[in-house]
Amino acid sequence: MSSEITSLITFVESYLTGLSSMSGELATLILLIAFVVLSALELNYPKRGLSLKQSRQSYRTNVSLFVFNSLVISLLSATPLLMVAEHYSDRGLLSYIANPAWKALLSFVLLDLMLYCWHRLSHRFDGLWMFHKVHHNDPHLNVSTAFRLHIVELLIITALKSAYIILLGVDATMVLINETLLTLFIMFHHTNISFRGEKRLGQVIIAPYLHRAHHSTERNEHDTNYGAVFSIWDRLFGTLAELEPLEIGIKNSSPQTVLGLVKFGFTPENPVPVYELDVNLKSMIAEAAYYKAEKREFKPGNELRDWLEAKREIIRMVYGDKYIRQQSNDSDCPSMQRPYTLC
Repeated sequence: MSSEITSLITFVESYLTGLSSMSGELATLILLIAFVVLSALELNYPKRGLSLKQSRQSYRTNVSLFVFNSLVISLLSATPLLMVAEHYSDRGLLSYIANPAWKALLSFVLLDLMLYCWHRLSHRFDGLWMFHKVHHNDPHLNVSTAFRLHIVELLIITALKSAYIILLGVDATMVLINETLLTLFIMFHHTNISFRGEKRLGQVIIAPYLHRAHHSTERNEHDTNYGAVFSIWDRLFGTLAELEPLEIGIKNSSPQTVLGLVKFGFTPENPVPVYELDVNLKSMIAEAAYYKAEKREFKPGNELRDWLEAKREIIRMVYGDKYIRQQSNDSDCPSMQRPYTLC
Protein backbone atom coordinates (compact mmCIF):
# COMPACT_ATOMS: atom_id res chain seq x y z
CA MET A 1 0.00 0.00 0.00
CA SER A 2 2.81 2.41 0.91
CA SER A 3 4.50 1.74 -2.44
CA GLU A 4 1.25 2.64 -4.26
CA ILE A 5 1.01 5.92 -2.37
CA THR A 6 4.66 6.67 -3.15
CA SER A 7 4.04 5.99 -6.83
CA LEU A 8 1.01 8.28 -6.76
CA ILE A 9 3.03 11.07 -5.15
CA THR A 10 5.80 10.65 -7.74
CA PHE A 11 3.22 10.85 -10.55
CA VAL A 12 1.67 13.99 -9.08
CA GLU A 13 5.08 15.61 -8.75
CA SER A 14 5.91 14.98 -12.40
CA TYR A 15 2.41 16.07 -13.38
CA LEU A 16 2.80 19.35 -11.49
CA THR A 17 6.14 20.00 -13.14
CA GLY A 18 4.45 19.84 -16.52
CA LEU A 19 1.57 22.08 -15.44
CA SER A 20 3.49 24.60 -13.39
CA SER A 21 3.71 26.96 -16.36
CA MET A 22 0.03 26.63 -17.28
CA SER A 23 -1.53 29.93 -18.27
CA GLY A 24 -5.13 31.02 -18.30
CA GLU A 25 -5.13 30.88 -22.11
CA LEU A 26 -3.92 27.27 -22.09
CA ALA A 27 -6.54 26.29 -19.50
CA THR A 28 -9.26 27.91 -21.60
CA LEU A 29 -8.06 26.07 -24.72
CA ILE A 30 -8.06 22.73 -22.87
CA LEU A 31 -11.61 23.27 -21.64
CA LEU A 32 -12.82 24.39 -25.06
CA ILE A 33 -11.35 21.29 -26.73
CA ALA A 34 -12.87 19.04 -24.06
CA PHE A 35 -16.27 20.72 -24.53
CA VAL A 36 -16.19 20.13 -28.28
CA VAL A 37 -15.06 16.49 -27.91
CA LEU A 38 -17.70 15.66 -25.29
CA SER A 39 -20.40 17.41 -27.35
CA ALA A 40 -19.43 15.34 -30.39
CA LEU A 41 -19.53 12.13 -28.35
CA GLU A 42 -23.01 12.76 -26.99
CA LEU A 43 -24.22 13.84 -30.43
CA ASN A 44 -23.06 10.59 -32.02
CA TYR A 45 -23.50 8.20 -29.07
CA PRO A 46 -26.24 9.63 -26.85
CA LYS A 47 -27.49 7.74 -23.83
CA ARG A 48 -30.89 9.46 -24.11
CA GLY A 49 -32.15 10.37 -27.55
CA LEU A 50 -32.71 14.09 -28.02
CA SER A 51 -34.10 15.86 -31.02
CA LEU A 52 -31.99 18.52 -32.71
CA LYS A 53 -34.47 21.15 -31.52
CA GLN A 54 -34.18 20.02 -27.89
CA SER A 55 -30.39 20.00 -28.02
CA ARG A 56 -30.23 23.43 -29.64
CA GLN A 57 -32.56 24.94 -27.06
CA SER A 58 -30.56 23.52 -24.16
CA TYR A 59 -27.17 24.50 -25.59
CA ARG A 60 -28.35 27.99 -26.54
CA THR A 61 -29.78 28.67 -23.08
CA ASN A 62 -26.85 27.22 -21.14
CA VAL A 63 -24.14 28.94 -23.19
CA SER A 64 -26.02 32.26 -23.03
CA LEU A 65 -26.37 31.94 -19.25
CA PHE A 66 -22.65 31.17 -18.99
CA VAL A 67 -21.83 34.34 -20.96
CA PHE A 68 -24.19 36.39 -18.77
CA ASN A 69 -22.63 35.01 -15.57
CA SER A 70 -19.11 35.60 -16.88
CA LEU A 71 -19.92 39.24 -17.64
CA VAL A 72 -21.33 39.79 -14.16
CA ILE A 73 -18.34 38.14 -12.49
CA SER A 74 -15.90 40.14 -14.66
CA LEU A 75 -17.58 43.38 -13.60
CA LEU A 76 -16.92 42.47 -9.97
CA SER A 77 -13.37 41.28 -10.54
CA ALA A 78 -11.44 40.06 -13.57
CA THR A 79 -10.12 36.84 -11.96
CA PRO A 80 -11.38 36.79 -8.36
CA LEU A 81 -9.96 33.42 -7.27
CA LEU A 82 -6.51 34.05 -8.75
CA MET A 83 -6.36 37.48 -7.13
CA VAL A 84 -7.21 35.98 -3.75
CA ALA A 85 -4.52 33.31 -4.23
CA GLU A 86 -1.87 35.91 -5.09
CA HIS A 87 -2.47 37.69 -1.79
CA TYR A 88 -2.85 34.70 0.54
CA SER A 89 -0.81 31.84 -0.97
CA ASP A 90 2.08 32.31 1.45
CA ARG A 91 -0.04 31.60 4.51
CA GLY A 92 -2.64 29.02 5.46
CA LEU A 93 -2.67 25.39 6.58
CA LEU A 94 -0.83 24.06 3.51
CA SER A 95 2.19 26.20 4.31
CA TYR A 96 3.12 23.61 6.95
CA ILE A 97 3.51 20.92 4.26
CA ALA A 98 6.81 20.95 2.39
CA ASN A 99 6.08 18.39 -0.32
CA PRO A 100 4.35 20.17 -3.29
CA ALA A 101 2.69 16.93 -4.43
CA TRP A 102 1.00 16.45 -1.06
CA LYS A 103 -0.09 20.09 -1.17
CA ALA A 104 -1.61 19.58 -4.59
CA LEU A 105 -3.45 16.39 -3.63
CA LEU A 106 -4.82 17.82 -0.41
CA SER A 107 -5.92 21.08 -2.01
CA PHE A 108 -7.86 19.23 -4.73
CA VAL A 109 -9.38 16.57 -2.46
CA LEU A 110 -10.44 19.13 0.15
CA LEU A 111 -11.91 21.35 -2.57
CA ASP A 112 -14.00 18.43 -3.77
CA LEU A 113 -15.14 17.68 -0.21
CA MET A 114 -16.15 21.31 0.29
CA LEU A 115 -18.18 21.27 -2.92
CA TYR A 116 -19.86 18.01 -1.87
CA CYS A 117 -20.96 19.64 1.41
CA TRP A 118 -22.14 22.78 -0.37
CA HIS A 119 -24.06 20.76 -2.95
CA ARG A 120 -25.79 18.72 -0.27
CA LEU A 121 -26.78 21.87 1.64
CA SER A 122 -28.19 23.33 -1.58
CA HIS A 123 -30.68 20.47 -1.70
CA ARG A 124 -31.46 20.53 2.00
CA PHE A 125 -32.32 24.21 2.57
CA ASP A 126 -35.05 25.96 0.57
CA GLY A 127 -33.17 29.26 0.52
CA LEU A 128 -30.29 27.60 -1.35
CA TRP A 129 -32.43 25.27 -3.47
CA MET A 130 -34.26 28.35 -4.74
CA PHE A 131 -31.16 29.21 -6.79
CA HIS A 132 -29.81 25.69 -7.30
CA LYS A 133 -33.03 24.49 -8.96
CA VAL A 134 -32.04 26.57 -12.01
CA HIS A 135 -29.29 24.03 -12.64
CA HIS A 136 -31.76 21.16 -12.31
CA ASN A 137 -34.47 22.55 -14.55
CA ASP A 138 -32.72 21.56 -17.80
CA PRO A 139 -34.94 18.75 -19.15
CA HIS A 140 -32.26 17.68 -21.65
CA LEU A 141 -29.12 16.84 -19.69
CA ASN A 142 -25.95 17.38 -21.71
CA VAL A 143 -22.42 18.71 -21.37
CA SER A 144 -23.60 22.33 -21.56
CA THR A 145 -25.79 21.79 -18.46
CA ALA A 146 -22.57 21.99 -16.44
CA PHE A 147 -22.67 25.76 -17.03
CA ARG A 148 -26.34 26.30 -16.11
CA LEU A 149 -25.89 28.11 -12.80
CA HIS A 150 -27.83 31.00 -11.33
CA ILE A 151 -25.64 34.06 -10.84
CA VAL A 152 -26.39 34.18 -7.08
CA GLU A 153 -25.32 30.56 -6.63
CA LEU A 154 -22.17 31.23 -8.65
CA LEU A 155 -21.30 34.22 -6.45
CA ILE A 156 -21.80 32.15 -3.30
CA ILE A 157 -19.59 29.35 -4.67
CA THR A 158 -16.93 31.92 -5.59
CA ALA A 159 -17.03 33.28 -2.03
CA LEU A 160 -16.69 29.76 -0.60
CA LYS A 161 -13.74 28.97 -2.86
CA SER A 162 -12.09 32.25 -1.85
CA ALA A 163 -12.44 31.31 1.82
CA TYR A 164 -11.00 27.87 1.07
CA ILE A 165 -8.00 29.45 -0.73
CA ILE A 166 -7.33 31.77 2.23
CA LEU A 167 -7.72 29.02 4.82
CA LEU A 168 -5.41 26.58 3.06
CA GLY A 169 -3.08 29.08 1.41
CA VAL A 170 -3.44 27.68 -2.13
CA ASP A 171 -1.17 29.39 -4.65
CA ALA A 172 -2.38 30.79 -7.98
CA THR A 173 -0.95 27.95 -10.08
CA MET A 174 -2.76 25.31 -8.05
CA VAL A 175 -5.98 27.34 -8.16
CA LEU A 176 -5.80 27.43 -11.95
CA ILE A 177 -5.03 23.70 -12.16
CA ASN A 178 -7.76 22.79 -9.67
CA GLU A 179 -10.37 24.89 -11.45
CA THR A 180 -9.41 23.40 -14.82
CA LEU A 181 -9.55 19.81 -13.56
CA LEU A 182 -12.79 20.46 -11.66
CA THR A 183 -14.49 21.91 -14.74
CA LEU A 184 -13.32 18.96 -16.86
CA PHE A 185 -14.83 16.48 -14.41
CA ILE A 186 -18.10 18.42 -14.14
CA MET A 187 -18.46 18.64 -17.93
CA PHE A 188 -17.71 14.92 -18.18
CA HIS A 189 -20.35 13.75 -15.71
CA HIS A 190 -23.03 15.94 -17.29
CA THR A 191 -22.38 14.47 -20.75
CA ASN A 192 -25.26 12.48 -22.24
CA ILE A 193 -23.22 9.33 -22.86
CA SER A 194 -22.78 5.79 -21.59
CA PHE A 195 -19.81 3.52 -22.11
CA ARG A 196 -18.35 0.15 -21.18
CA GLY A 197 -16.68 0.18 -17.79
CA GLU A 198 -18.66 3.23 -16.65
CA LYS A 199 -19.83 1.56 -13.43
CA ARG A 200 -16.33 0.48 -12.56
CA LEU A 201 -15.15 4.04 -13.09
CA GLY A 202 -18.05 5.18 -10.91
CA GLN A 203 -16.47 3.41 -7.94
CA VAL A 204 -13.86 6.18 -7.88
CA ILE A 205 -15.32 9.25 -9.60
CA ILE A 206 -18.77 10.60 -10.44
CA ALA A 207 -19.49 9.02 -13.83
CA PRO A 208 -22.33 10.20 -16.12
CA TYR A 209 -24.71 7.45 -14.99
CA LEU A 210 -24.36 8.56 -11.36
CA HIS A 211 -24.95 12.23 -12.07
CA ARG A 212 -27.84 11.42 -14.39
CA ALA A 213 -29.65 9.98 -11.36
CA HIS A 214 -28.91 13.24 -9.54
CA HIS A 215 -30.90 15.13 -12.21
CA SER A 216 -34.02 12.98 -11.79
CA THR A 217 -37.35 14.76 -11.36
CA GLU A 218 -38.01 12.62 -8.27
CA ARG A 219 -36.67 14.19 -5.09
CA ASN A 220 -35.74 10.89 -3.44
CA GLU A 221 -33.53 10.27 -6.50
CA HIS A 222 -32.05 13.72 -7.10
CA ASP A 223 -31.12 14.08 -3.43
CA THR A 224 -28.22 11.70 -4.09
CA ASN A 225 -24.80 11.61 -5.80
CA TYR A 226 -23.67 15.09 -4.72
CA GLY A 227 -19.99 14.62 -5.57
CA ALA A 228 -18.29 16.81 -8.16
CA VAL A 229 -15.24 14.61 -8.77
CA PHE A 230 -14.91 11.69 -6.34
CA SER A 231 -17.76 9.30 -5.54
CA ILE A 232 -16.06 8.39 -2.26
CA TRP A 233 -17.92 11.15 -0.40
CA ASP A 234 -21.32 9.79 -1.43
CA ARG A 235 -20.25 6.28 -0.46
CA LEU A 236 -18.83 7.48 2.86
CA PHE A 237 -21.87 9.57 3.83
CA GLY A 238 -24.55 7.23 2.45
CA THR A 239 -25.83 9.41 -0.39
CA LEU A 240 -24.85 7.19 -3.33
CA ALA A 241 -27.59 5.86 -5.65
CA GLU A 242 -27.09 3.73 -8.74
CA LEU A 243 -30.26 3.96 -10.82
CA GLU A 244 -31.59 5.19 -14.14
CA PRO A 245 -34.13 8.02 -13.76
CA LEU A 246 -37.34 7.97 -15.76
CA GLU A 247 -37.37 11.74 -16.29
CA ILE A 248 -34.75 14.50 -16.17
CA GLY A 249 -35.31 18.02 -14.85
CA ILE A 250 -37.79 19.35 -12.30
CA LYS A 251 -41.52 18.80 -12.05
CA ASN A 252 -43.99 21.37 -13.38
CA SER A 253 -43.29 23.95 -16.04
CA SER A 254 -40.28 26.28 -15.73
CA PRO A 255 -38.62 28.87 -18.00
CA GLN A 256 -35.94 27.93 -20.53
CA THR A 257 -34.59 31.38 -21.38
CA VAL A 258 -31.73 33.31 -19.76
CA LEU A 259 -33.91 36.10 -18.38
CA GLY A 260 -36.53 33.58 -17.33
CA LEU A 261 -33.93 31.50 -15.47
CA VAL A 262 -32.54 34.54 -13.65
CA LYS A 263 -36.07 35.41 -12.47
CA PHE A 264 -36.83 31.75 -11.76
CA GLY A 265 -33.98 31.67 -9.24
CA PHE A 266 -35.78 34.23 -7.10
CA THR A 267 -39.03 32.26 -6.93
CA PRO A 268 -39.33 30.07 -3.82
CA GLU A 269 -41.35 27.28 -5.42
CA ASN A 270 -41.81 25.57 -8.74
CA PRO A 271 -44.69 26.96 -10.83
CA VAL A 272 -48.01 25.22 -10.48
CA PRO A 273 -48.66 23.11 -13.58
CA VAL A 274 -51.28 24.36 -16.01
CA TYR A 275 -53.85 21.70 -16.70
CA GLU A 276 -55.84 21.41 -19.88
CA LEU A 277 -58.69 19.00 -20.44
CA ASP A 278 -58.12 16.73 -23.39
CA VAL A 279 -60.85 15.42 -25.70
CA ASN A 280 -61.08 12.04 -23.98
CA LEU A 281 -61.59 13.59 -20.56
CA LYS A 282 -64.30 15.88 -21.92
CA SER A 283 -66.04 12.84 -23.38
CA MET A 284 -65.85 11.07 -20.03
CA ILE A 285 -67.39 14.09 -18.31
CA ALA A 286 -70.20 14.31 -20.84
CA GLU A 287 -70.97 10.60 -20.56
CA ALA A 288 -70.88 10.69 -16.75
CA ALA A 289 -73.18 13.73 -16.66
CA TYR A 290 -75.66 12.04 -18.97
CA TYR A 291 -75.61 8.82 -16.93
CA LYS A 292 -76.01 10.71 -13.67
CA ALA A 293 -78.94 12.74 -14.99
CA GLU A 294 -80.66 9.60 -16.28
CA LYS A 295 -80.10 7.65 -13.06
CA ARG A 296 -81.36 10.41 -10.77
CA GLU A 297 -84.25 11.36 -13.09
CA PHE A 298 -83.30 15.01 -13.06
CA LYS A 299 -85.64 17.41 -14.74
CA PRO A 300 -84.49 19.41 -17.78
CA GLY A 301 -83.67 22.43 -15.64
CA ASN A 302 -81.03 20.49 -13.71
CA GLU A 303 -78.85 19.29 -16.60
CA LEU A 304 -76.37 22.14 -16.16
CA ARG A 305 -76.02 21.52 -12.43
CA ASP A 306 -75.61 17.78 -13.05
CA TRP A 307 -73.01 18.38 -15.75
CA LEU A 308 -70.99 20.62 -13.45
CA GLU A 309 -71.18 18.22 -10.50
CA ALA A 310 -70.03 15.31 -12.67
CA LYS A 311 -67.24 17.41 -14.11
CA ARG A 312 -66.12 18.41 -10.62
CA GLU A 313 -65.96 14.79 -9.44
CA ILE A 314 -64.01 13.53 -12.44
CA ILE A 315 -61.52 16.41 -12.45
CA ARG A 316 -60.93 15.96 -8.73
CA MET A 317 -60.19 12.26 -9.30
CA VAL A 318 -57.74 13.04 -12.10
CA TYR A 319 -56.11 16.29 -10.96
CA GLY A 320 -57.07 16.83 -7.32
CA ASP A 321 -58.57 19.85 -5.57
CA LYS A 322 -55.84 22.24 -6.79
CA TYR A 323 -57.36 22.37 -10.27
CA ILE A 324 -60.80 23.10 -8.77
CA ARG A 325 -59.42 26.04 -6.81
CA GLN A 326 -57.52 27.28 -9.87
CA GLN A 327 -60.66 27.29 -11.96
CA SER A 328 -62.68 29.07 -9.27
CA ASN A 329 -60.50 32.14 -9.77
CA ASP A 330 -60.88 32.13 -13.55
CA SER A 331 -62.55 35.38 -14.58
CA ASP A 332 -63.61 33.89 -17.90
CA CYS A 333 -66.15 31.60 -16.24
CA PRO A 334 -69.74 32.63 -17.02
CA SER A 335 -71.50 34.03 -14.00
CA MET A 336 -74.15 31.31 -14.13
CA GLN A 337 -71.42 28.64 -13.74
CA ARG A 338 -69.16 30.35 -11.20
CA PRO A 339 -71.06 28.98 -8.13
CA TYR A 340 -69.90 25.53 -9.26
CA THR A 341 -66.28 26.79 -9.74
CA LEU A 342 -65.99 25.13 -13.11
CA CYS A 343 -66.05 26.35 -16.68
